Amino acid sequence: MDYDVIVVGGGPSGSSCTAFLSKAGKKVLLLDRARFPREKICGDGISGRSVSLLKELGIFQNFKDAEHTDMYGVTFSSPDGTVVPVGAKDKGDAPGFVCRRIVFDNILFQNAKKLAAKTIEEFIVTDLITEGGKVVGVKGNHKGKEKAFRAKLVVGADGAAGVTARKLGAANADGDHQYAGLRAYYENVDGMGKTIELHFVKETIPGYFWIFPLPGKRANVGIAITVTEMKNKKINLVKAMEEIINANPVFRPRFNNAKRTTSLKSWILPLATKKVKSYGNGYVLIGDAASLIDPFTGEGIGNALTSGKVSAQVIAEALNENDFSEAKLSQYRKRLFDIIAGEVSANARLQMLGKHEFLLNIVIGKAKRSDEIKAVISDAILDPKDHGRLSDPVFLLKALFA
Repeated sequence: MDYDVIVVGGGPSGSSCTAFLSKAGKKVLLLDRARFPREKICGDGISGRSVSLLKELGIFQNFKDAEHTDMYGVTFSSPDGTVVPVGAKDKGDAPGFVCRRIVFDNILFQNAKKLAAKTIEEFIVTDLITEGGKVVGVKGNHKGKEKAFRAKLVVGADGAAGVTARKLGAANADGDHQYAGLRAYYENVDGMGKTIELHFVKETIPGYFWIFPLPGKRANVGIAITVTEMKNKKINLVKAMEEIINANPVFRPRFNNAKRTTSLKSWILPLATKKVKSYGNGYVLIGDAASLIDPFTGEGIGNALTSGKVSAQVIAEALNENDFSEAKLSQYRKRLFDIIAGEVSANARLQMLGKHEFLLNIVIGKAKRSDEIKAVISDAILDPKDHGRLSDPVFLLKALFA
């Protein structure tokens, strides 16, 4: 059976792309190697950009009815122990949320499954079918049986380590543009409120330690650091996290009564500062497969959902015009970065700032006394809108030394 589009991967990018295309009347085959609901290693933070797209997909209420924690702000701390809470008003719809990916992704996937022409779970894609320099389908294994499907377009939404980006030579393997992440779930962590927490501690520079609150006094706790710095400094992520929790004077008291309830799990986060070729004859790459993780916060869901929407718009046009060329599909990346480029550029500046302990101490110390700096940093986390000031060296100098 032939399809208009094959989407490989049912995470946020693949499910949103499938839903938008299906609503546009296109015949979509959605494939995923897992059976939903399934776990996904992540920090579980859901940004304001994600919320707006959930509303556009018509499933925001489904999400609100599911297990989650409202997020009304951000709490930072500097290497010298200065703690700065940056909060929004605790009323109305929260600007962000924390929701386990096993819950969040399943809501998105079930919506896409309802709309798609066909969905196959537990299908492991092993290769792409190409003809005349154009991607025309996929091969794979479903419960021991080899199968192949063809389509006018293929969407790679199977993540940083997925087969599509690797087969197309587009995988981000640059350690300067990757975070190595480690996380586990804990219960009974003290001092949590309605904010996510990003802490810049000596053990993870340039990176951070996070605590994201979940219902029932649970928390998603983890660390992230660039792969290059981890290798250069020979940092063992497990030991670094244990040292923060057990020895850091800011956090040790908060974990006195805490218990880790899951194993520690690691993964690689491909950052949007690395330009990969996310389109070509007969294909586009979206989400983590297109290396779209925010370089400051490590958050990828908002950009993944956005890439799903934008790719669906361009693909629908391509189908209507019967044009599946690289030139046509290049519009996908251009339109996507028209939306996210300012945010990526500004947050890359913040990431660079995070490489210098003394600058972090100065800026977070300033933020403790400056509502303006608080607002700028908060926007980078909760609901990015205007990043002009973060792209302005004059503002950054003023923030540091005024």
